[in-house]
Amino acid sequence: MPLGLRRKKNKSRESSNLVENEEVGGHATGSSVKSTVNGAGLPPPPANLRPKLVFHTQLAHGSPTGRIEGFSNVKELYGKIADTFNLSPPEILFCTLNTHKIDMEKLLGGQIGLEDFIFAHIKGIKKEVEVFKSEEALGLTITDNGAGYAFIKRIKEGSVVDNVKVISVGDHIECINGKNIVGTRHYEVARMLKELPKEQKFTLKLVEPMKAFEMLEPRSKGAKPASENKLGTGRGTLRLRAKGPATVEEVPTEFEEKAVKKVDDLLESYMGIRDTELAATMVEVGRDKKNPDEFAMALDEALGDFAFPDEFVFDVWGAIGDAKQGRL
Repeated sequence: MPLGLRRKKNKSRESSNLVENEEVGGHATGSSVKSTVNGAGLPPPPANLRPKLVFHTQLAHGSPTGRIEGFSNVKELYGKIADTFNLSPPEILFCTLNTHKIDMEKLLGGQIGLEDFIFAHIKGIKKEVEVFKSEEALGLTITDNGAGYAFIKRIKEGSVVDNVKVISVGDHIECINGKNIVGTRHYEVARMLKELPKEQKFTLKLVEPMKAFEMLEPRSKGAKPASENKLGTGRGTLRLRAKGPATVEEVPTEFEEKAVKKVDDLLESYMGIRDTELAATMVEVGRDKKNPDEFAMALDEALGDFAFPDEFVFDVWGAIGDAKQGRL
């Protein structure tokens, strides 16, 4: 039995959305994604405005195959998956595309390829760990699931956290020094960790994704920022939006892919987070702006909650310009 397995089965509820006798073995028939800035946003759009698309899904630790449709953002997606497998939506930590493994390069965000298969990773073992902050930087990169859970996306080799072997990529950070941070955005969690005093101990309460026995393996350091892995093989993607209906779009252009990757790298460098949907939104905002001041004003209007530093905004503007000129 997989570790932490505690779901109650309800055959009558599951049967309507599950595919009989279909084995997938980690291959896909569904879509490709990048992360959402906020899973909540405006009220769901009317059903007639939502793309009529069907995606296949499984629980990452093992389950029958289900079919889901009719969602416009990450929270609605989690709700559809939860209904299919008789779960509570808060049990879902995050999803990966086309792999059941905890692979941060395949993390579902704000775009799903039309042929991607969705694997949902649900809560497993809880753990509490004490860490001595011997250096200013802990070596963590934080992201979130678009529905209120911040989790560890990368651990820098040789860092403070790398030496605490119980902490792994994919762990949801539930509490810092006894303070519950569920619902706190990733950039705020990164700031809280950065501001912890040096040469003192602090405590983390973590929840790791449930694993089947065959998935138990040495912990991963997480996604490599320079990876060229691409999600999905379909000719289009479903773009999940924090505000407004989901839309079917063409596969991102080479300019968009390079610009988004560079901006995501800048987010990690300046803020300790990775968020491809946030990066994609910034690229979209800056695409037609004529100078850094115009870009900064547009960012404030679109993403005012973030209060980006001026140096970061200038570097993002430069990265978008380099991508346009083919210099990335």
